[in-house]
Amino acid sequence: MANLVVKAAVKDALEEKNVAGDFYDALDEEVEELIEDAAERADANGRKTVQARDL
Repeated sequence: MANLVVKAAVKDALEEKNVAGDFYDALDEEVEELIEDAAERADANGRKTVQARDL
């Protein structure tokens, strides 16, 4: 899957913190898992639309 997080946005959100290079990959994996889980919940509820409540 493509990169799901925007590095500049993450860095902005963390303001004065330094961000290790491997943090972005780990965050991307977490986001991918959230998306997959949400899609599974939508499927389980008979929907093709993933909604906020699926998170």
